[in-house]
Amino acid sequence: MVRAEPAPIVACTVSRDVQHFDLLIEDMEAVLGDAWGDLGFSEAVSFFGQRDASGLEFVALAVDGHDERDMASLLGVVHAAQAHGIKVILVAEDLSPLALHQLLRAGAREFVPYPLPEGELAAAVERLRAPEPEAQLPATAAATAPRATNNRDGVVLPVHGLAGGTGATTVAVNLAWELCIAEKQAPPRVCLLDLDLQFGTASTYLDLPRREAVFELWSDTEAVDGEGLMAALVAFNEKLHVLTAPADILPLDLITPQDVERVIELARRNFDYVIIDMPSTVVMWTETVLTAAHVYFATIELDMRSAQNALRFKRALQSEDLPFEKLRFLLNRGPKFTDLSGKSRVKRMAESLGISIEIQLADGGKQVVQAGDHGLPLSETVPKNPLAKDLRKLALHLHEHNRKAAEGG
Repeated sequence: MVRAEPAPIVACTVSRDVQHFDLLIEDMEAVLGDAWGDLGFSEAVSFFGQRDASGLEFVALAVDGHDERDMASLLGVVHAAQAHGIKVILVAEDLSPLALHQLLRAGAREFVPYPLPEGELAAAVERLRAPEPEAQLPATAAATAPRATNNRDGVVLPVHGLAGGTGATTVAVNLAWELCIAEKQAPPRVCLLDLDLQFGTASTYLDLPRREAVFELWSDTEAVDGEGLMAALVAFNEKLHVLTAPADILPLDLITPQDVERVIELARRNFDYVIIDMPSTVVMWTETVLTAAHVYFATIELDMRSAQNALRFKRALQSEDLPFEKLRFLLNRGPKFTDLSGKSRVKRMAESLGISIEIQLADGGKQVVQAGDHGLPLSETVPKNPLAKDLRKLALHLHEHNRKAAEGG
């Protein structure tokens, strides 16, 4: 009787007790069949140096809040895997941002939250097995990235959506691009920072790659200078330079107010305009961005959820004695010129909230979604779109105002 050879082991789970991660067991079997094993923290380090481990592609390091008490062992596993060329997928439940930061910085390549979202482990494994994109980037990046000048004093313009779907990213991306092309003779240098570390889509709207350099930048902002910032940026059409969101979902409190302050200051020194796409969530560094901002755009729509959130945001800022006067409420999908009823609703909404709605943008319709799917700004695909026209007017107004201020007018 001929016995089939057992499948070679190409991966292992590493955990205190893998039975605590039953969903991980199911996903490992679904992705790898029988070609995986299980190790404890202490035995993993010694196993990596053995001949039997020569075929390992990756390990899934599964940890929870209890394991955080022994960070030395966890970091030891990551370092040992790195030393033997084994990639690490971090599967974490109830881990503090500091511990997560340490493990990712130590060399864990992928992060997947536990309980595992459906298909997420398979996607992480596929990314690990894909050819390294960074090998193809340096020549292109070097050709398109601007040199650090450190001689600017850029205008900071964050865009914050006060409710889902109010078009904050659409505004941020297209406003940034319109500022790039606001002047032909001496085009401004414009930088777009995507600070939504979890679900930022500025890169998608411009069809740009997400680079590992972004995570490296946020991991150690103290070591980053002007050239370091430039190296992390990706250029769109050799004009707009974008700091994309990281490739993986990260906790919003992974970065500190000091980190954000340093990056904004570096961007200000090297660009004329710094557009910031903010997460809708208010985090501990929202105040940092508000303080640095010259004007803070808050996007809303003509509905109850936007009204309620605008009121809550207003109260939160005023209760903390923060500069509420920097806010400019931007009404997306505003009423048409002939819609008198809609205009009346806008007026009543502003009066009831005690705010001024100074900017109204037209409804761009399906063309806005299509432009985002194609990875192009509106003015590059549908320049006559009503929303594209309104954003162009806003950009030109901002640029003209800034130019006069610079000239002392």
